Amino acid sequence: MPKQYLSYFCTMEESQRQRKISSVLQKDLAQILNRLLKDGGASNLIVSVTKVSVTVDLSLAKVYVSVFPADKGTQVVSELSALKPSIKHQVALLTKNQLRKMPDLSFFNDDSLEYIGQIEQAVKGGQNPITDPSLLERRKKS
Repeated sequence: MPKQYLSYFCTMEESQRQRKISSVLQKDLAQILNRLLKDGGASNLIVSVTKVSVTVDLSLAKVYVSVFPADKGTQVVSELSALKPSIKHQVALLTKNQLRKMPDLSFFNDDSLEYIGQIEQAVKGGQNPITDPSLLERRKKS
């Protein structure tokens, strides 16, 4: 992602308009992705849109997708990135009365549930990740 767009995602607080568009996009993307999975025959995958962040100028949208089973997450995100033009067109058709311009979509794997599970396992196993942070691998900031 170009550096000029990073400052848009680093705003302190989202405006009311950004939150509204994020929720509309999240709902419509979830509907489209579920339809794609059903039509594609991937009955053993569960995909949910956990968060959508929209830039101040409403030109870019970061879409965080949670995938179960978690080991298929990177594969699903890469397939969604390949299908981005089609997904963007379908979302644009659903939101044509609410948005003038459809934001460009960027898909990311949301592995927060898996990370929470690792913390639980470490605590239940008698090891404390708070006192020994080396028990869990470092998370990348996105």
